[in-house]
Amino acid sequence: MAKKDKHHRITFLRHAESTGNAEGYFQGQGDFPLTERGKKQAHALAARWQEEKRKFDYVISSPLSRTRETAEIISEALNLPIDEFDPIWMERHNGKVTGMKHAEGRKLLPQPHFKNPYQIFAGNGEGDWELFLRAGHALQSLLLRPYGRYLIVSHGAMLNFTMKAIVGVVPQANYQGAQFRFSNSAFASATYVARSHRWYIEGLNDQNHWREDE
Repeated sequence: MAKKDKHHRITFLRHAESTGNAEGYFQGQGDFPLTERGKKQAHALAARWQEEKRKFDYVISSPLSRTRETAEIISEALNLPIDEFDPIWMERHNGKVTGMKHAEGRKLLPQPHFKNPYQIFAGNGEGDWELFLRAGHALQSLLLRPYGRYLIVSHGAMLNFTMKAIVGVVPQANYQGAQFRFSNSAFASATYVARSHRWYIEGLNDQNHWREDE
């Protein structure tokens, strides 16, 4: 990293396809490994970043299997150490439906006429506001680290709420409002300039290394 670089340049990467994704589970903080297709996605991204000569100074991953495996594939290809497995970047806690198939879990979820963002999810899980606060804390903790180029390997809902924290969009009732899509192995790129408190979002849901028919 050049000494004159006084910014945080952050790549937010969602893990590649997991068995929970492929088989329709409420994953949350349950541990699901990558599928063979997911491993191919991670290798395809690693090959793309090799070709682009993309550099990172720090690699931080959620400790769950699907993020750990994704981070390990990329780190090995780019010859980078993984600096930390930080549980703050784990997926939303899905409460009592964690590890259940979607069809089964939905039977246990109440269907209120109106859902406010402060409600708890699935008995003892993280509601929208609680996840938003954790994402904000994760983001602040990241920005208190040294300037540099960061790769954060995390999860779809967590990264959606991290982007909400970046642009200042609070959770709304009934899941309404702006959402930030992260497909499996897709990433967003952003730069934070601390001295002027400016965010520059350079890319969202970038999955150009992978075609759905592969």
